[in-house]
Amino acid sequence: MNKVELSFIIPAKNEEKSVEKLYKKILEVISKTRKTYEIIFIDDGSTDTTFEVLSKLTKKNNKVKVIKLRGNFGKSTALQVGFERSRGKIVVTMDADLQDDPAELPKLLNKLEEGYDLVSGWKKQRYDPISKTLPSKIGNFATRLLTGISIHDLNCGYKVYRREVIENLNLYGELYKYIPVLAEKQNFKVSEVIVKHHKRKYGQSKFGWERNMKGFLDMITIVFLTVYLKRPAHFFGTWGIILFSSGFMIGLYITYLRIATGSIQYRHPLLFFGILLMIIGIQLVTTGLVAEMIVNLSQKKGRDVNFIDQEL
Repeated sequence: MNKVELSFIIPAKNEEKSVEKLYKKILEVISKTRKTYEIIFIDDGSTDTTFEVLSKLTKKNNKVKVIKLRGNFGKSTALQVGFERSRGKIVVTMDADLQDDPAELPKLLNKLEEGYDLVSGWKKQRYDPISKTLPSKIGNFATRLLTGISIHDLNCGYKVYRREVIENLNLYGELYKYIPVLAEKQNFKVSEVIVKHHKRKYGQSKFGWERNMKGFLDMITIVFLTVYLKRPAHFFGTWGIILFSSGFMIGLYITYLRIATGSIQYRHPLLFFGILLMIIGIQLVTTGLVAEMIVNLSQKKGRDVNFIDQEL
């Protein structure tokens, strides 16, 4: 098996007019780097002639591979399939719509050579409608705030990875947007560089308003998986104590009224609300304790040794 230095992984859905042009641009860049390569296109349920166009490329160049999925499973699944079938020491991901510029690749690779494990592109100047850019900026800010990672453009699909990073990823849902977070929380060194972003010439965006809702839910998932996975009691317990304490204070207030005035008057709904808060608080604390016991048992059965850097 020949040694592969660069693996390009490119998910594509209904990009019949752009994939061949992207392929030619990639070849131009590779010819300058003089690295061995493979290009893996993932057809994620295209309904146009994207697969036929890509199939012709495989006949022209045996270093091009095309994987056709049975349907539209989403970008996370497409990337995960590509990661599992790639052989390169360094993996490059980019979108198939020509908005990512292959000519920017040397800039990303140079940053990687500075000692980083993952370098993400930053589309500082974007040519997308405000319906995409505004939710993106809000999501990026919220993610930086909640996770502490200093990446400005998590949505940028233009990234380069060392192989060790992709071997420790398990993508599903909308988690592809949070790859830098997942990598950094596993103590990989992550950075970003500003890259050019081009206007879309062909086709149309595959993402609608529902993507923002899914992205928000996945952001909560990421925060839990990266911050609280090994200490779930801190998450459930914190909220449980806050809710129980709030309900308890309401209970004290109602008790004071009963003793001081002999009646709680019209405050029965407040009493029920306080009781509800205490019940939910107790349930959350209990859930956290049970989750801690499960984590403790799972760690005893099998220790995770992915954090080991050297063993002499």
